[in-house]
Amino acid sequence: MSQDGGFGLGEIDTSRPHPARIYDYLLGGKDNYEVDRQAGDRLAEAAPEVRAGLRANRAFMRRAVRYVVGSGVRQVLDIGTGLPTSPNVHEVAQALAPDVRVAYVDNDPIVAAHANALLSSSGTTSVMLGDLRDPRSVLDDPVVRRTIDFDEPVALLLVAVLHFLSDAEDPAGAVATLRDALAPGSFLVLSHATGDFADRTAAQAVYSKATATLNLRSRAGVERFFDGFDLVEPGLAQVPFWRPDGPPEPGSDGIGFYGGVARRAG
Repeated sequence: MSQDGGFGLGEIDTSRPHPARIYDYLLGGKDNYEVDRQAGDRLAEAAPEVRAGLRANRAFMRRAVRYVVGSGVRQVLDIGTGLPTSPNVHEVAQALAPDVRVAYVDNDPIVAAHANALLSSSGTTSVMLGDLRDPRSVLDDPVVRRTIDFDEPVALLLVAVLHFLSDAEDPAGAVATLRDALAPGSFLVLSHATGDFADRTAAQAVYSKATATLNLRSRAGVERFFDGFDLVEPGLAQVPFWRPDGPPEPGSDGIGFYGGVARRAG
């Protein structure tokens, strides 16, 4: 990583699958390599509901962003953003309030390159290369600081990213560091993969040779990430059932993603 928080594009690792590119492939995107497509196919074989789960996760993100913007938040810090899938966070947020500022953070140089191509000319959206495993560097990064005023409420998005951190990498500590930087009235939007509804050992094995492992957690394990926040109704739920816009798709009760939105009290 360079001093300005970036990686050179020459450092893109195409020898191993990357979670963001696997995700992109399974959602029908084109920003992926053969190694990612092979991993995605193995993942879909091991967990047949994975594509429906990823679609439901994206839909949860859109509903959650609308909720926090509707609650008055005008800043979003999206860590582990993944490759652009329209509508993106800034598109959803700025459709409701054009003055919303969004800072995207991801550790894949390809993500940053594509996200940069989508940045608004108004300067309300930025992107940096950074890693959730080093939350302090994200918070201190000048790109983030130019976009986000941590003295005002922020919506922190950790959508489908924490399950790529093992317990040894202290994901709870990373969330706590980020939480402590947030002003009262800020929100945490979080989703996380789980094995509570099916044995997903084979799905985890797909990530054993990827750039990050898949670490499934129970409902109680996911709830712990919300320490210091107050969950809004309906609390932690499978993503299709968090404030759905309409009837969830058939089979939604088997989707292995929890999602929740919580507010940091003053």
